[in-house]
Amino acid sequence: MGKRNAFYAQSGGVTSVINASASGVIDACRANSDKIGTLYAGKNGIIGALHEELIDTSLESPADISALKHTPGGAFGSCRYKMKDIQDSNVEYERLDRSL
Repeated sequence: MGKRNAFYAQSGGVTSVINASASGVIDACRANSDKIGTLYAGKNGIIGALHEELIDTSLESPADISALKHTPGGAFGSCRYKMKDIQDSNVEYERLDRSL
């Protein structure tokens, strides 16, 4: 099986802690580049995937990713969107599958 892409979405309050988490996820994906292709972040959380507004994190330098740990706010935006149960909203889940 070849490399698979990964997706990251922020949700909730946008603080420097959420950026530090993003930095850790990006670093972990880069460290496992033999298994993980591109890590995409959803602009404004899961809504970014639903609207195909994805940020290619591979375009960011290691210094910029490291700086996230000390950056206030949410670098990729956030949302408080709660997806419905898959039986009630299968269309959303299919959309996620196609956009990633």
